[in-house]
Amino acid sequence: MPYRQFTMLILLPPSEGKSAPLSGNTNQQLSFTELDSTRAQVRKALIKMCKGDLHTAAKNLGLGVTQLDEVSANARLDKATCGPAIDVYTGVLFEALDAASLNSKHRAKLNSVVAISSALFGLVRPLDLIPPYRLSGDSILTGSTRLPQVWREKVSAVIAASTGPIIDLRSQTYVSLGPIPGQCDERSLLIRVLFEKNGKRSVVSHFNKATKGELVRALITSGAVPKNIDQFLNRLSDLDYEWELDERRTGPARLDLITH
Repeated sequence: MPYRQFTMLILLPPSEGKSAPLSGNTNQQLSFTELDSTRAQVRKALIKMCKGDLHTAAKNLGLGVTQLDEVSANARLDKATCGPAIDVYTGVLFEALDAASLNSKHRAKLNSVVAISSALFGLVRPLDLIPPYRLSGDSILTGSTRLPQVWREKVSAVIAASTGPIIDLRSQTYVSLGPIPGQCDERSLLIRVLFEKNGKRSVVSHFNKATKGELVRALITSGAVPKNIDQFLNRLSDLDYEWELDERRTGPARLDLITH
């Protein structure tokens, strides 16, 4: 479905861990076709690097000597079986979202509002068909420009083309691949999850990721998609989330979700 038919845009990070589809074919099916030329450039560089020296490629990908099989898998990327991105990505956030248990109506709704950041694909919709791969936002591709420079302008342009509220749940690594453009600041929120214990607040990775996954699931299953920031904040309150809004002088406002 064309991206511009939809209003709200929820931006998610990917996960390092990925599950290989048990069935399917090697044909990728991707939304945001304006990113296709850059996708081809990055994929070609990744495959070329991984067909070279395994240890150099592993170092550039942030992998250890026990993970050389992931380098070899990247080298065979064009022959890998593809599956829906929301099922390929694993990890705490995606486990909490638990898209596999959503019915077809809710999976279609999820697909209409969520975009997942990717160092290989730029942005993908949850039901786009992708192969498992290993490439992080801070990885190095031999002979190629750094990934933030490769993606920043093009991904930000896709975000700018949206029309409704933008809810950014990405980590900073993936924000750098496509920051929210300044013209979208007033309709955007950067979400941070804080864990409060004994009166002190901190960012705890597990709670941060799990809460974000649970939030997306709750938004998808709890009624109509919010059409503006005020509706989104009201929905948070209806869902019994504790939140605090920090409206900055520049850039998108930051919203802290408080967990205990």
